[in-house]
Amino acid sequence: MKYISNILSILALLSATVSCSKFLDTVPDERTEIDTPEKIRYILVSAYPSVSTVYIQELSSDNATDNGSQYDVYGQSSQEAYLWKDSATDDTDSPLSVWDSHYNAIASANLALEAIERLGNSKSLEHLRGEALICRAYSHFQLANLFCTAYDPKTSSGELGIPYITKSGVSVSDDAQRGTLQNVYEMIEKDIEEGLPLIGEDNVYSVPKYHFNKNAAYAFAARFYLYSMQYQKVIECADMVLGDNPSLVLRDWKGFSELATDYELRCNDYISAQHGCNLLLQAVVSSWPYVHGPYSIGLRYGNSYEIVMNEIFPGPWGPYSKLYMTSGIWGFQQKYSLPKINGYFEYTDKTAGIGFLHMVNPIFTTDELALCRAEAQLLRLNPDREAAMLDIDAVMKSFCGKTYPAQALIDFYENQKTMPLKINSAEDRHIKKALHPKGIVIPDKDTENLIQCILQLRRVLTVHEGLRWNDIKRYGIEVTHPRSGMEDDILLHDDLRRAIQLPAEVISAGLEPNPRNR
Repeated sequence: MKYISNILSILALLSATVSCSKFLDTVPDERTEIDTPEKIRYILVSAYPSVSTVYIQELSSDNATDNGSQYDVYGQSSQEAYLWKDSATDDTDSPLSVWDSHYNAIASANLALEAIERLGNSKSLEHLRGEALICRAYSHFQLANLFCTAYDPKTSSGELGIPYITKSGVSVSDDAQRGTLQNVYEMIEKDIEEGLPLIGEDNVYSVPKYHFNKNAAYAFAARFYLYSMQYQKVIECADMVLGDNPSLVLRDWKGFSELATDYELRCNDYISAQHGCNLLLQAVVSSWPYVHGPYSIGLRYGNSYEIVMNEIFPGPWGPYSKLYMTSGIWGFQQKYSLPKINGYFEYTDKTAGIGFLHMVNPIFTTDELALCRAEAQLLRLNPDREAAMLDIDAVMKSFCGKTYPAQALIDFYENQKTMPLKINSAEDRHIKKALHPKGIVIPDKDTENLIQCILQLRRVLTVHEGLRWNDIKRYGIEVTHPRSGMEDDILLHDDLRRAIQLPAEVISAGLEPNPRNR
């Protein structure tokens, strides 16, 4: 916990020396000269976003439902995310805050890169340059996943991207353009491929898990290559972290299940920097711990009992109770919460009882990386089902202590009912969803069933953490959001609302908005 406190203190100090323009640009006080390696390290702390995309992603996904108008809404932005509406808010978790925070981080990375260049780009600064490049790539990647459509190599050259900023002092007023999604992905890849070999050993950081250490950088690269459908590169990057026996480095879910059933204790264990499975931890300001947590607030939209028990946690292992991770599940009929992401309140005025709620989220883990590698093994040019099953088996065993033959998994998902778009009752909810992949080529039916398995494993693994929304976009999974007193709203696979609308202020400043449905 002292690590969390230290990170938050650094972020608070940085806010005194870093000011932001409204939309794209963050420029430190011009009187502050970044002229030493120590100052570069200092500015790189702010090259990590201070706001998360998780809040919007979770409420936009099929992990949420409308529990009824008799329950309270925790902030307008939660309703906007659930209803896939253009945002009119500027609170901590709004699209505007996400946009500003990620471009703030990008600007800090650019300032660090420019300072390294001025200092001669010496070998002693290589690890700082590598971290800055990976940070810049990561923030652009997060923005593209939220504000753009899913990447498709055949169509992305004609789809809107986001401005890719490679120097400080650039803003909307400087006629920055969105460009194409294809261009954004090319620039992300360029930064990754330049930065990855430069990442230093863990001993260059006081707390490596809060920086793009080597394992975290390779995990990020693997996820990027998975989304850009470069499957052999996914495998190569994952191999650098997982090796040949992923079971050795995955989370000990059985040990987690045996901890005392104390919500805060388990949350602290889940995000512990001491666990090798946690590759990168991100400390941010967010209301998400309150919105999804086991509290009697914000009950209007949540992952209710009917979703948890029918869609997320049943599987080849049986009912939810067979999973180690669900041994300590908290909550209400309207929302169930696994002990993963707790809130840490920072008082700015204890007398008035006001301040900021922080959370710490494992952005990259060995468990999710293993699923990336399994997916790549199935989708690569020469599929390797046996290699994919090694990762699937490892994750399954960590989840429930059992493994299953490939054919048993294929048969299980083949025989599952596909969830309909019209939801009349809890009985209409199923773990299997129809897939309409965005550019992804699934070679045969057996492979599709194993992909269904991987998608469910990732949904279980990352519930409350936002990655389900990315899979919904990549695989064209159609989502039904019930609306109290109104007809259900259905997000079809070609619905333009899958690209979250840019903040109104950004559009007003000159950037082209995302198209909407007629």
